[in-house]
Amino acid sequence: MARALAKAGLLAAVLAFATASAYSQAIVRAPQSVTAPQQAAIDQARNVAATLLREKNLPGLSIAVGVDGKLVWKEGFGWSNVEQRVPVSPGTRFRIGSVSKLLASVAVGVLYEEGRIQLDAPVQTYIPDFPKKKWPITTRELMAHTSGIRHYERDEALSNKPYASLKDGLVIFDRDPLLFKPGTQVHYSSYAWNLVGAIVAKISGEPFYTFVRDRITAPIGMLDTTADFVKPIISDRVAYYDHTEDGKLENSPAVDESYKWSSGGYLSTPSDLVRFGYAVLHDRVLAAKTREMLWAPVKLEDGTPTGRGLDWRLDVDADGRKVVSHNGGSVGGSTRLAIYPEQDMVIAVTSNVSGAGKDVEGLTDALAHIFGGNGKLD
Repeated sequence: MARALAKAGLLAAVLAFATASAYSQAIVRAPQSVTAPQQAAIDQARNVAATLLREKNLPGLSIAVGVDGKLVWKEGFGWSNVEQRVPVSPGTRFRIGSVSKLLASVAVGVLYEEGRIQLDAPVQTYIPDFPKKKWPITTRELMAHTSGIRHYERDEALSNKPYASLKDGLVIFDRDPLLFKPGTQVHYSSYAWNLVGAIVAKISGEPFYTFVRDRITAPIGMLDTTADFVKPIISDRVAYYDHTEDGKLENSPAVDESYKWSSGGYLSTPSDLVRFGYAVLHDRVLAAKTREMLWAPVKLEDGTPTGRGLDWRLDVDADGRKVVSHNGGSVGGSTRLAIYPEQDMVIAVTSNVSGAGKDVEGLTDALAHIFGGNGKLD
């Protein structure tokens, strides 16, 4: 109840941004065929998004909304590159941060369906030289954030060191002791998901990003989704920004994501993320029973619910809708992907600035209220 009330307050605050005043930010719209009720929802949502962009001084913002299995709205707001005044378009690629974990979750699901991974086997079954700890760790515990492996410390998330593979990047944390006995507590850990990605790569015999491309993103048409490689030229990639203490924009520091493809190293667009959400929801990439396993609520040894699946966040929004989602915070990026199974609705929001997680989550909640508050938009 407390969470619902808090989310209701956040939703009200975001909707309150929708004023009638004009705005000056660049807006790039994609032509699409929609019904009259959908167009009314788009008009309202557009004003909410543009006003949020202005009030929060976000450099850029991109949105995609799917209803009844179809993409009904995709639009870019503001600047992909502030200095060069390059507008955000629906094809602009943003860092999606920890939403990358959902790609890794599905990758594990693919291997699971093929009988190539046992989720409850010790991780050394697949990465034999990963140091043994006081207690054994399983892939399931890595995916559930109950492994006891630590998260980032100090400025580790700002690493600009290149690694040849996810396995090579495990050296950052692999010698550290566990924080607790696996299965007894929850501790959010991107490093645990780096290990998940290394397991996927070892079992598949190819780099994690190659397996994801060939088995997930390419088959379902996610053509704008890729690992965030440093050296290659990647078309439509945004510039990355932070806010100073007084709210002004500045360039984000350079980082290298090669140690964390599976936990936070991907680029994508909201449209691709909506495609991904529907592919999972409509069982086009995994069988229904596998999806249900990944979405099943995880409990600790003492029966305490964690509020997550493997690693899908399970929640109820301010309007009472069940939501399966994940947020992504990265250096120069803030993202949310939210799936509303009972409404057959998927929403994705991205911005090219650090630390705007509450803004993109609040905007996503507002969009769900607008597009799904009165049932399906016929």
